[in-house]
Amino acid sequence: MAYKKYIVKQGDSISSIAYRYGLFPDTIWNDPENSELKQNRKDPNVLLPDDVVYIRDKELKEVPGATEQRHRFRMKGVPEKFVVQFKFNDEPRANEPYVLEINGKFSEGQTDESGIIEVWIPPNAMTGIISFPDSDEEYKLELGALDPITEISGIQARLQNLGFYDGSVDGEMSEELEQAICDFQEVKGLEPTGELDEDTLNMIQQTYGE
Repeated sequence: MAYKKYIVKQGDSISSIAYRYGLFPDTIWNDPENSELKQNRKDPNVLLPDDVVYIRDKELKEVPGATEQRHRFRMKGVPEKFVVQFKFNDEPRANEPYVLEINGKFSEGQTDESGIIEVWIPPNAMTGIISFPDSDEEYKLELGALDPITEISGIQARLQNLGFYDGSVDGEMSEELEQAICDFQEVKGLEPTGELDEDTLNMIQQTYGE
């Protein structure tokens, strides 16, 4: 079996890579050649730039069909599910109308009782905008831009999105980041040490909802 070596860029996910090569995401994610990547990253939607993904060549499959007739085929893994939760003062923003723009296409709806929005989007979508007309709020979405939680940059981005960190997402530990970790630990009932121990990492991941 022949393989291509793909170098991950910012914003890539297994779904977007699979879409580009016409493969099912699980075909890539569960390939034995990617077992180390799968073990290190855990989540197929959270990759790190310069990660290596091995993509095996597609196998041609013949499907019988009568000539001069129309046949419909659907590519597996398309579209991709996008799920996000909105809160205010740690309380879900329930049943709020929203407008979502992805790749220039608009959709409308409302959050559920848990403040969650769940919609289908193209696997290669990179950015979007979500707005709440009732409160005149608008948020830019960077899809696939989140680094793994095993990286300092991944911790910074998650704590920033959760409202605990205001600094740069530069992958560097700082006093500002340590204070943000302390604040998060205190809110979550953990000992405020400012250190990224296993309990803190698990709580960040659980709170962020990966």
